[in-house]
Amino acid sequence: MLKEKLLEDLKNAMKQKDNIRKNVVQMVRAAILQVEKDKQIQVDDSKIVEIIAKEAKKRKDSIPDYEKSGRQDLLDQIKQEIAILEEYLPEQLSEEELTVKLQEIIKTVGATSMKDMGVVMKTAKEQLGASADGRTINEIVKKLLS
Repeated sequence: MLKEKLLEDLKNAMKQKDNIRKNVVQMVRAAILQVEKDKQIQVDDSKIVEIIAKEAKKRKDSIPDYEKSGRQDLLDQIKQEIAILEEYLPEQLSEEELTVKLQEIIKTVGATSMKDMGVVMKTAKEQLGASADGRTINEIVKKLLS
């Protein structure tokens, strides 16, 4: 289970004095605990992957801000954190693979125009999960439907 793997990785990071990895794993574990407490549930691996994907997205979205401010040190740290988070995520689909899958989804739901974008996006997120970024899915669906 992913929870146990995170705990093991946290212990190893502490032993090796790898502060960035330790902080990232602690942050993920805290986010998992927060979801469990808020919703009164035990999260499964698929929910943990969603939480990790959300944390990775937050960091990716902050990259332009660090680039504007010229803080190379923080930029490097964010990129390291993203790399660590991506170790726990399923392999990301290439744009070509994603396009093929999205074409199948569009065919399945019977989408013909941009009006059907919401249905396609909902189905795509359910089927693809964390194996593709929402923004990338959105861009490809727009191309395919227009």
